[in-house]
Amino acid sequence: MIPLKDNIPAQRVSFVNSALIALNVAVFIYLLLHSGRHDSLLLARYSLIPAKITSGVASHVSLAQRTTPFFSYMFLHGSWLHLLGNMWSLWIFGDNVEDRLGHFRYLLFYLLCGVAAACLHVLLNLGSRLPTVGASGAIAGVMGAYFVLYPRARVLTFIPLLLIFPVIEIPAYFFLGAWFLAQLANAFFGFFNSTKALAGIAWWAHVGGFVAGMVLLRLVGGESREGR
Repeated sequence: MIPLKDNIPAQRVSFVNSALIALNVAVFIYLLLHSGRHDSLLLARYSLIPAKITSGVASHVSLAQRTTPFFSYMFLHGSWLHLLGNMWSLWIFGDNVEDRLGHFRYLLFYLLCGVAAACLHVLLNLGSRLPTVGASGAIAGVMGAYFVLYPRARVLTFIPLLLIFPVIEIPAYFFLGAWFLAQLANAFFGFFNSTKALAGIAWWAHVGGFVAGMVLLRLVGGESREGR
């Protein structure tokens, strides 16, 4: 399912959400223009690599190098498709959450969700040397908050099937609930599957971000809007 738009207009300009999208795009373009050895060194330094934090490798890494990736990884992306998919979801759901929380609280909320997603990913991938990049953990937190704030909103959704491509409106609680269950199922499958068929996607970061979004929303003053 691919979300196209929701039916909840924001009541004020979402400065922070737009800035986050612009920053992610700018970082991607910068790395694209400086591809090569310099690019590889930046990814190695600022992507999230669990082994740099949890294993013996960490003893040769400074405290700053171990902590910075918990923030920096969420502003790096591996491809245009990766970037566009994440930024599109952030554009659809982020403005409403910022509208509810306010600019500063939304920025704090977004970053904390990204950190929480990274923590769960590291915890369940101890010793992994695979670099993790992408804003999807933080965006999952935004989606978790939207799930709580606007459960009755409608999400115009494109559903690619074999021969037909319907576009239908789906209740937000159903769209986001189905998305979360899919992440959870893939996370458990990848965790217990010895072939690691789904390796390469940080499913647990998605799960952790979504749950963190629902929890942190309460801590920063969010509440449900059942009337929507």
